[in-house]
Amino acid sequence: MALFNLVTKAAVRSTSQSLLNTLRCMSNVPENTVYGGPTSNTPNQRVTLTNLKQKYKKGEPITMVTAYDYPSGVHLDMAGIDIALVGDSASMVVHGHDTTLPITLDEMLVHCRSVARGARRPLLIGDLPFGTYESSSVQAVDTAVRVLKEGGMDAIKLEGGAHSRITAARAIVEAGIAVMGHVGLTPQAISVLGGFRPQGKNIASAVKVVETAISLQEAGCFAVVLECVPPEVAAAATAALRIPTIGIGAGPFCSGQVLVYHDLLGMLQHPHHAKVTPKFCKQFAQIGDVINKALSDYKEEVSNGSFPGPLHSPYKISDDDYNGFLKELRSMGLDGAASAAAAKANR
Repeated sequence: MALFNLVTKAAVRSTSQSLLNTLRCMSNVPENTVYGGPTSNTPNQRVTLTNLKQKYKKGEPITMVTAYDYPSGVHLDMAGIDIALVGDSASMVVHGHDTTLPITLDEMLVHCRSVARGARRPLLIGDLPFGTYESSSVQAVDTAVRVLKEGGMDAIKLEGGAHSRITAARAIVEAGIAVMGHVGLTPQAISVLGGFRPQGKNIASAVKVVETAISLQEAGCFAVVLECVPPEVAAAATAALRIPTIGIGAGPFCSGQVLVYHDLLGMLQHPHHAKVTPKFCKQFAQIGDVINKALSDYKEEVSNGSFPGPLHSPYKISDDDYNGFLKELRSMGLDGAASAAAAKANR
């Protein structure tokens, strides 16, 4: 009976810890002002929409970076980035496509889960990929639910502009899911836009950027991304809204900024990536050069036999076991193997 009680208690503790870990992954966990309970030992709690609203009201810039896997999620976490966006830009910078259109929902969910395991602090936002939310409100809500339940995200982002997308945003918000909008250059609409082209460069286009941002706000979005628009247009949109704007190639007058992980790190110099690296991106490092040199050095050392050397061959066998090993090899008729081991032994 005592053993049974111990096992039962251990199982309860394990289940409770698993539930706690799950709750920590969500930004909409009830706050202590509503529900009592044990205080989390996690020093850096998940960024919530409330935190973002507070920063916005104080005029503090919001930081957002894309992430696509566990390591990038960990990096954003350690850097204290506010928002981790699992962007459909993975289609281009991870999967090697020329546009964001080919990536599927199932592929996006894999990226979402990986990032969620690494990024414990940032608000987690998952992009809805092309073709997964435009046809009906039911489709939009179903997709958004999957991104939260299966992807471990806190919110979703969708590209606004067309009436169907505004309608989708409203339906998702009404279903109880936080939505970030996206206007200006909307990569999923390149077929209509005629390619990756900046927006807001004439009167009609500039007005449309502001009007669409307001429509997304009225649909219930908590923030709007402004991509590839003149700074003056971004400033106008930011002033017209009561929610944060997150700029990307939109100048310094937004409520925050977002960049693609691979772009800001200078990760890749391959010709494919060079053609999809935007002009507005500042490369804060040249990580790609470091990676290339490391791989070249590795190849050279393996080729010339200097790696692995004694320092990187740490596992030892005792003299008695070594001698017994040789004896066993010979008894098995593997004299060549025994001679090879003896020849390489440093004894």
